[in-house]
Amino acid sequence: MTSPLENLENHLEMFIENVRQIRIIVSDFQPQGQNVLNQKIQSLVTGLQEIDKMKNQIDVNVPLEVFDYIDQGRNPQLYTKDCIDKALTKNEEVKGKIDSYRKFKSNLMKELSETFPVEISKYKAIRGDE
Repeated sequence: MTSPLENLENHLEMFIENVRQIRIIVSDFQPQGQNVLNQKIQSLVTGLQEIDKMKNQIDVNVPLEVFDYIDQGRNPQLYTKDCIDKALTKNEEVKGKIDSYRKFKSNLMKELSETFPVEISKYKAIRGDE
C-alpha cells in the first residue's frame, strides 16, 4: 500500500503528464482533435479534484523561500543545497571565532601568569586546571 505522500506524488505526475499532452494537442490543434482535448481537460479537472481531496491527508511544511526559487524559475532542490552551503559557511565562521577566543584565552592566561603568578595558580586550583 502506498503512503499518502507517494499517492500525491503519483497524482501530481499524472497531472503534469496531462498538462504536457494538452500543450501538445493545443500547439498543433486540429478540429478533429476537439474530443480528445475535451477528454484531457476533463481528466485534468478530475486530477485536480483528486489532489484537492488529498490535502487533509498530508501535513508537509514547505519553507516560503522554496516558492521564491520556483517563482524565479530555479530548481527547488537547489534550496536545500544553498541552505547546506550557508550552514557550512556559518560553521566555518563560528569555528574561526572559537579558535580566536581560545588563542586569546591562552595568551591572556600566559600574560596573567607572568604578571600575577600567585593569583593565577589559585584560580587554576579552584577551576581544577592544574
